[in-house]
Amino acid sequence: MEYWKQGYMDMMLVPMGIVCSVLYHGWLWHKVRSQPFQTIIGINSAARRQWALSIIKDNEKNNILAVQTLRNAIMGSTLMATTSILFCSGLAAIISSTYSVKKAVDDIVFGAHGELMMALKYVMILIIFLLAFLFYTLSIRLINQVNFLINIPVTFLDDVGVSPEMQEWYILDMMDRGFVLSTLGNRLFYTAVPLLLWIFGPLLVFLCSISMVFILYKLDIVPGEPTGKLRAVDVVGDEQIISCSNHVRVVVL
Repeated sequence: MEYWKQGYMDMMLVPMGIVCSVLYHGWLWHKVRSQPFQTIIGINSAARRQWALSIIKDNEKNNILAVQTLRNAIMGSTLMATTSILFCSGLAAIISSTYSVKKAVDDIVFGAHGELMMALKYVMILIIFLLAFLFYTLSIRLINQVNFLINIPVTFLDDVGVSPEMQEWYILDMMDRGFVLSTLGNRLFYTAVPLLLWIFGPLLVFLCSISMVFILYKLDIVPGEPTGKLRAVDVVGDEQIISCSNHVRVVVL
């Protein structure tokens, strides 16, 4: 009963904050699939595919541009992966150390702040940063492969029996998967920010989660109506290729 009196705010506010974030990203996933051109993710995906197609068609002139652009994307994921693993190292050092970090903040923390609860907080944050690091590294691997494949001459693939259409589909599919993994890593990184504030109490977790949802909504959704009418033009495997009147295409996975 005494533990409930100390930890009831943690048991109520922290799950509510996490549920708000999960519900928002579930709604965003549905929005990207149903109305991709009303989201920044859908528009960016369409622009990347158009860019990759233009590079493939005129590779002799744009091969250096392709390498530099993909290298910049890899550097961004590398920076975030390094930051995630640094957080993991710091949290692992805190968990394994004998120093009780909770004593310095006992007086300002609302909710439970016993040894078990503090260990639970650090372990949850550690797991999220580890997952973010995993997604970033997978993203780097895929984009690095695209860096090689996008510069393969079409004549070489014809000699080994691979059609240009198959080459384009494979490169675009791998590039999409790489950037989707990078986006998942970013979202996990954003989710860890409110949980870091859990060290100072569950109320900050809930308020930060709600604020994060509003901020991400402003960044993810395009204001107003899309400029072009969307129409499905073909289906490749499990992917639906969608185009609009301004000749921009996007893949709905």
